[in-house]
Amino acid sequence: MAGVCDRAPDFLSPSGNQVLGPALGSVASLNCTAWVVSGPHCPLPSVQWLKDGLPLNNGSHYDLHEASWVKANLSEVLVSSVLGINLTSAEDYGAFTCSVQNISSFSFTLWRAGPVSHLAAVLASLLVLLVLLLAALFYVKCRLNVLLWYQDTYGEVEVNDGKLYDAYVSYSDSPEDRKFVNFILKPQLERRRGYKLFLDDRDLLPRAEPSADLLVNLSRCRRLIVVLSDAFLGRAWCSHSFREGLCRLLELTRRPIFITFEGQRREPAHPALHLLRQHRHLVTLLRWKPGSVTPSSDFWKELQLALPRKVQYRAMEGDPQTRLQDDKDPMLVVRGRLPEGGTLDPELDPDPEGDLGVRRPVFGKPSAPPCASGVSLGEGRGSEVDVSDLGSRNYSARTDFYCLVSKDDM
Repeated sequence: MAGVCDRAPDFLSPSGNQVLGPALGSVASLNCTAWVVSGPHCPLPSVQWLKDGLPLNNGSHYDLHEASWVKANLSEVLVSSVLGINLTSAEDYGAFTCSVQNISSFSFTLWRAGPVSHLAAVLASLLVLLVLLLAALFYVKCRLNVLLWYQDTYGEVEVNDGKLYDAYVSYSDSPEDRKFVNFILKPQLERRRGYKLFLDDRDLLPRAEPSADLLVNLSRCRRLIVVLSDAFLGRAWCSHSFREGLCRLLELTRRPIFITFEGQRREPAHPALHLLRQHRHLVTLLRWKPGSVTPSSDFWKELQLALPRKVQYRAMEGDPQTRLQDDKDPMLVVRGRLPEGGTLDPELDPDPEGDLGVRRPVFGKPSAPPCASGVSLGEGRGSEVDVSDLGSRNYSARTDFYCLVSKDDM
């Protein structure tokens, strides 16, 4: 029977050694409950508490509650001992061991928890705030650059649409507007960014109705840029029927672009400007500032976002519209390679201007090619013509063909 009585008790609580960290001034309750073998020859079960390996003395800050229950068949006894510890000082912490009949034991280790610290929460909050500030700063500083990168990478490529120009620029014939368009706007867009502009200083909407020339010219351009200066706003239709004119423009072109000037107009309450601010969702309203002349300013980035996406092709591949249509006509290839088996050398072409129709002597040494003027079609009222783009036109996509053969050639 001695072997049966020496069987290890079955602990219900605790299930293993525990480490607790109650705060100073609190009361810790340690529960030790186990099933112990019972029999007529077995001693009564007992629970002993130890602190740091020494028997626990009966102090005023300890509260011990013990109880036991016997099974119906008298084979086992459930013993329970709950030790309450009033943690009033640092000496009350330590390793408390619960031992049943000196056979099996489990320990409770109490360590003093420090004062509640909000340092981790404060550091996390500061980190989140710093991330938000950096995100806001990145959005303010790099928003336009990110949008330009997205446009250049995933934007819509507007080719093979029969358009000859990227933008139709309408401005007044005042000296200030001419200087702005010809010496700032055009060089920046055409030379630095590769756009083709159609310049027109005539009245955009005489009597608020589109003229035949305007309808034809706008059909050749992908966007409309209006230089909304004081001289332009002084026109009659801008002062009296700008709403009707704006409705006409929205029907003719895709999201027109209006350029205003900061500090130029002393009366900001012009009805045209007020109407454009109300319809920002339908138009692109840009403001020219003193610092906008810098090529890296936000003005040029916003203007480029409003213009079609420019695709950079290698110089020897020809015009993208012609190349995408597999057009083998040498007259429509700009500095490109001829189809296989061709004999025409582009470097020895006596007429590098393509379809300009420049007459040259049939016999004898070819004369020097004439110099093309730098003034494009529609720029002011001059008679000079820019012929640099005639060789890159996509004639299969147009319906308004040009006749380059005179009556004398028939």
